[in-house]
Amino acid sequence: MQIINPATEEIIDSLEMDVQESLMAKLETLKEGQRSWSNQPLAHRLKCITRFGELVQENTAELAAIMTAETGKPIQQSINEIQGAQNRIDHLNKYAEQYLADEVLSEQAPIDEKITYEPLGVIVNISAWNFPYNVGYNIFLYALVAGNAVLYKPSEYASLTGKQFEKYLWLAGIPKNVFQCVIGAKEVGQCLLSLDVQGYFFTGSYATGREIAKTVAHKLLPVQLELGGKDPLYVMDDIQDIKLNAINAAEGAFYNNGQSCCAVERIYVAANIYDSFVEAFVNEVKTYEIGDPTNMNTFIGPLTRKQQLKVLDTQVQDAISKGAELKCGGKMLDGDGYFYEPTVLVNTNHAMKIMQEESFGPIVGIQKVANDEEAIELMLDTEYGLTAAVFSNSYDRAAEVLKKMNTGTVYWNCCDRVSPELPWSGRKNSGFGSTLSSQGIRAFVQPKAHHMKKA
Repeated sequence: MQIINPATEEIIDSLEMDVQESLMAKLETLKEGQRSWSNQPLAHRLKCITRFGELVQENTAELAAIMTAETGKPIQQSINEIQGAQNRIDHLNKYAEQYLADEVLSEQAPIDEKITYEPLGVIVNISAWNFPYNVGYNIFLYALVAGNAVLYKPSEYASLTGKQFEKYLWLAGIPKNVFQCVIGAKEVGQCLLSLDVQGYFFTGSYATGREIAKTVAHKLLPVQLELGGKDPLYVMDDIQDIKLNAINAAEGAFYNNGQSCCAVERIYVAANIYDSFVEAFVNEVKTYEIGDPTNMNTFIGPLTRKQQLKVLDTQVQDAISKGAELKCGGKMLDGDGYFYEPTVLVNTNHAMKIMQEESFGPIVGIQKVANDEEAIELMLDTEYGLTAAVFSNSYDRAAEVLKKMNTGTVYWNCCDRVSPELPWSGRKNSGFGSTLSSQGIRAFVQPKAHHMKKA
């Protein structure tokens, strides 16, 4: 499998793909290792994960360069992700013991009652390329701490990073028969669905997540899907600093080239501040430096996947043909690499694809609304349910909007944010199940009820 640099279109490496035989061999290895791993004290498992985090931080520069080379993520953002993902390990050190410990519910005669939490066994993690550290840690680190073994398939667009996870987990003391990396694209992912494992945890598109759920449904085992979004932001007319709010909204839309499931993809602005907000927003976007992702000043790098260029261009042309006004961007860059200009479209509406279909790129539509009721109606007009945000000076007013959102996460005066303290979950086409928080720790265990009657 060839690894292509999306900024230069050069082949930078090649990896041998797994086949059915190698997958079966890795699975058998993990089945054997999981039993001994789960018998290790939790303190030992945490110690290994902590050491892994230390090794990653010590090698941030090298690891960031690898991620930037294969995904096109601007190097400063790669560094930010690697350093920021450490908070998952801090979270596990803080809470794993509390939420994995036995719970004694009753010690009153004649029957004692308690709950124990046992690992699932061997789990499959099919991961994403856009934030491989963040979304990967959410699954495989939490699974390992809970006593599971992990068959980890990174995206084919982040396979070199996936191999680095394997390298440093092994160096940190995680046995080789407890974590194994799988290399390949769609066909290899499909092979994983036929294996005798105890859970599937996927991060990626709605279409792929739906197929995974359908394929493994007959197994009646845990399946968790973290899928896409069409995340709305509503800017109310009571904001005090239009420029600052526009800057924050633009970063929420364009960070990581807009390639985030929780990126702001559609913006609704109160009519009486609409023109001022649009002007400030466009002015901010025009300052973004686009180009070589190895440059520390670059904010917009190439798209990771070449095929996404056509998706974005189709959405932009569709919007323009239906009356939207292009304020900046709107086309691919000439030359090598999968570059698309940061693009802002205004006077949009819900007849346009840009306000309905996931973009996953550096484009955003802005629509004028008359009042909170219209904003709510439009924000709810989606098949997705990941996040929703409101910028407002009034918490009470914002809260009235946010409580009506059918999403797993809501934001007031912030956006595009994940915290290990809070559950990360989707609704509708954004998936189901939770990572992070206490729920994310317990996502990788199964409860056993104990009824113990004294003789």
